[in-house]
Amino acid sequence: MNFSIPTGSLKFAIGWILVFLFRLIPFRPPNFEPMLATVMPFSKRYGYVGSFLFGFLGIVLYDAITSGWGVWTVVTSIAYGLLGIWAHFYFKSREATRGNFVIFGIFGTIAYDAVTMMIGPLFNAQPLAVALLGQIPFTLMHLLGTVVFAALVSPLIYRWIVQSEALEISLSPRRA
Repeated sequence: MNFSIPTGSLKFAIGWILVFLFRLIPFRPPNFEPMLATVMPFSKRYGYVGSFLFGFLGIVLYDAITSGWGVWTVVTSIAYGLLGIWAHFYFKSREATRGNFVIFGIFGTIAYDAVTMMIGPLFNAQPLAVALLGQIPFTLMHLLGTVVFAALVSPLIYRWIVQSEALEISLSPRRA
């Protein structure tokens, strides 16, 4: 019998669980979460498909367990998936350093917030000016969280999870 778990599956599960548990912390500041900081290290190793899936499924699974699915799930999961693809191409020619994580995190957060800001105006008839005005403090808090997580967490995730050979598992029998 040959049972095999694709390379990286355990690592993806660990990444999703870390993000999920952090997002469940009560009274944490809004939009202060490590999803992008976790997507970036994975994007360095798992290509554009793996990077898209990490971000996309991270949101889909979280919403399935917590708030349920809605239009926000579609928009945010696709946005994080696309950030994963963008991160893959960014890190393809760059080292996985604290500085590169922070730089990409800043640009990625601004792009993500610009896209997700449109949920209110497009789906809830919110005036664009109101959405934009409300987005400013939200994005500033998001940027603060991104910089903190990208500087402190992304390098650790890359070193201890993504690069870890101990977390590479295969349950297929050895051939003699």
